[in-house]
Amino acid sequence: MSLFKGAGVALVTPFHEDKSVNYEELGCLLEYQIERDIDAIIVCGTTGEPVTMTEEERLSVIEYTVKKVAHRVPVIAGSGGNCTENVISFSKKAQNLGVDGLLVVTPYYNKATQQGLYEHYKCVAEAVEIPIILYNVPSRTGLNLLPDTAVRLGREYENIVAVKEASGNITQVADLISKADGCVDVYSGNDDQIVPILSLGGIGVISVLANIAPKDTHTMVMEYLNGYVKGAARLQLKYLDVIHALFCEVNPIPVKKALEFMGFATKTLRMPLTEMEEMNAKKLKLAMKNIKII
Repeated sequence: MSLFKGAGVALVTPFHEDKSVNYEELGCLLEYQIERDIDAIIVCGTTGEPVTMTEEERLSVIEYTVKKVAHRVPVIAGSGGNCTENVISFSKKAQNLGVDGLLVVTPYYNKATQQGLYEHYKCVAEAVEIPIILYNVPSRTGLNLLPDTAVRLGREYENIVAVKEASGNITQVADLISKADGCVDVYSGNDDQIVPILSLGGIGVISVLANIAPKDTHTMVMEYLNGYVKGAARLQLKYLDVIHALFCEVNPIPVKKALEFMGFATKTLRMPLTEMEEMNAKKLKLAMKNIKII
């Protein structure tokens, strides 16, 4: 069963100037999303800067999000890492906090073979009861979760329900959906490929763009799923310049700047992420003005 259909936001984590978590602003961001028809909240994913947070901070942000959202939409927690035992431990703790699902990225830096990936996800799936979304993002992790491995996991484990596909390789996505034959759902992990992946049988997106345009990102997916292909394509193309600007520097630097332009307290990043370069910030602001986001 699908965790959600539509647009899930890969939510930023707002920090105070002293780098502590800004829970008041996090609450504002959550309400902003829900009021604008977002279909799911993904917290402590890559966009949330979890690798610079302590485990205590990550669990606190997840707990706050679960309580604030209060079952209005699904809450999915990022629980991936490059040590299987740590991923299992954290995934259990997130499950106990009441999340609806987990987003588990492939192990980065130390990498793994395809068999190693299978064993990694097998261990996590056997340790928890809630749904798991596999996250494939080779540009970040240095390895590629191949369709055969994802399909094997989806067929063998009921709680492995989907793949967030951010390889950028549309042929691979087509291969995955063809081989899966419904045993796992597929979400676009790239905002510039939402409609193309929907056209192959995807059911939604886990989106950075949705931080600043939740309603239109939701509408883009729903129009396509409801048969209004031209409307969905129009929105995909409308936001293309903004999407390019959101990824002209490493995520989440640009999207936190974009939210700052919109009046949110999201200026602070944790090292090694740094302030957006002035030229790129101007490019982002102009793209947002052109489609009247600001």
